[in-house]
Amino acid sequence: MTDRTALEQLTPDNSVLLFIDHQPQMAFGVANIDRQTLKNNVVALAKSARVFGVPTFITTVETESFSGYTWPELLDVFPDAALLERSSMNSWDDAKVRDAINGSGRRKLILSGLWTEVCINSAANSAMLDGYEVYVVADACGGTSKDAHDYSMLRMIQAGIRPLTWQQTLLEWQRDWARREHYDEVMAIVREHSGAYGMGVDYAYTRVHGAPQRGQWHGSIRT
Repeated sequence: MTDRTALEQLTPDNSVLLFIDHQPQMAFGVANIDRQTLKNNVVALAKSARVFGVPTFITTVETESFSGYTWPELLDVFPDAALLERSSMNSWDDAKVRDAINGSGRRKLILSGLWTEVCINSAANSAMLDGYEVYVVADACGGTSKDAHDYSMLRMIQAGIRPLTWQQTLLEWQRDWARREHYDEVMAIVREHSGAYGMGVDYAYTRVHGAPQRGQWHGSIRT
């Protein structure tokens, strides 16, 4: 029988987001995805959560002794965040992390982090055992090889964890373009972070709708 919660869409009111160990030493080991692309995807996911007011928490591991400080680009999205430092590879072993997620009152837990095969896999499985509906943003996670990432994702999917991409998450939260409250902010994220899709939006705004060019350029085109 299908778990009907898997058919429910994510909304800003039912989601909680956990970023796990986006730190330099962890990123050095990532091999399944270009690391600049990974950073782009993580920051885009963070901005999406901020726009929609989704409760968001950031964990760190062995900051001073091994992993280094959380990426500044992520912290710039949440400059007042209290980072949840721990020693366990499994974030769910740490009471601070569990209490933070429990305190959100949401059951749909979205994960992004490093590495997929260790910190994401263990936290996802443990949260599921505690009754959470767990989603993993696959393109905002990194593993130490393509196989490490892919087989970890497969193992989690077999256990009932739901895979997503960052853009899928953003658009699921938006859901309807008639909802204008966050339209401009969503489009700003798309234009900056969505590659060809964002370029297409820029083109449509400027060449189809006559909007001014985005950015700080004030020069001229010399012919």
